[in-house]
Amino acid sequence: MTTRSVLLEGLAFGESPRWHDGALWVCDWGAHELLRVGGAGSEVVARIRSFPFCVDWLPAPDGRLLAVSAADQAVLAVGGDGTHETFCALDRLAASPPNNEIVVHPDGHVYVDGGGFDLSAGEAPAPGYVALIAADGSSARLVADGIEFGNGMAITEDGSTLIVAESYGRRLSAFAIGTDGELSDRRVWAELGAGAPDGICLDASGAVWYADVPHRRCVRVREGGEVLDTIEFDRGCFACMLGGDDGRTLYVVAREWHGGAGLRRGDGTGQVLTVQVDVPHAGYP
Repeated sequence: MTTRSVLLEGLAFGESPRWHDGALWVCDWGAHELLRVGGAGSEVVARIRSFPFCVDWLPAPDGRLLAVSAADQAVLAVGGDGTHETFCALDRLAASPPNNEIVVHPDGHVYVDGGGFDLSAGEAPAPGYVALIAADGSSARLVADGIEFGNGMAITEDGSTLIVAESYGRRLSAFAIGTDGELSDRRVWAELGAGAPDGICLDASGAVWYADVPHRRCVRVREGGEVLDTIEFDRGCFACMLGGDDGRTLYVVAREWHGGAGLRRGDGTGQVLTVQVDVPHAGYP
């Protein structure tokens, strides 16, 4: 049996785990807090009044922390003191602002995605999209559409491919990334059967770990859909990220799931759990 350890509990609605500068970073949507979790415990490094919001960092030498904020309909640049300012406005980009995920390419291209509708408001499902933001925040444009509730995103180690989790499509889709950040050559990377992928990450073998809310599990698959590993949990898994000093700790953000109508209910069942795995992290984030 795979050993699971609880690293953090009592979260309202944890999401978007990231391993950065020797620590785990987690967004608590319900509390509107960005947390940094280290050896001395957790600390609030920024308060972002949005549900949802997700984070990633621009590459060096810039290195700024970016947060896609649904409430602001923008990507924000977050300072070291927790204050933030608009990096790129997204209010004119589409009818529904990107809000589900952000991932930054090593060349500085910033990708954000959105489900295309407001789940918590009971809106009918509608196709979502992926948008590309320039490295300096000066422009944003749509680069993929017809995404069936886009969720987690990851970029391969060589920077050539963007993988998108389509929760309602029950698949992982892949796009070739051009030198200008444009996406092309869309293909199905893996059909997942009944799987409902949410947050994802890549490992050094090229496999993807995906979190699955309704099935309360994290699953590792290779391109083509072969299942390599499955780890079961006692609550819905919203995102996962490989990190730790050797990249072999799988951080899983989980909570009780109350369905779309209870999406914003902050009942304190959110946890960050850890599982040791054999293959280390690769790619971005």
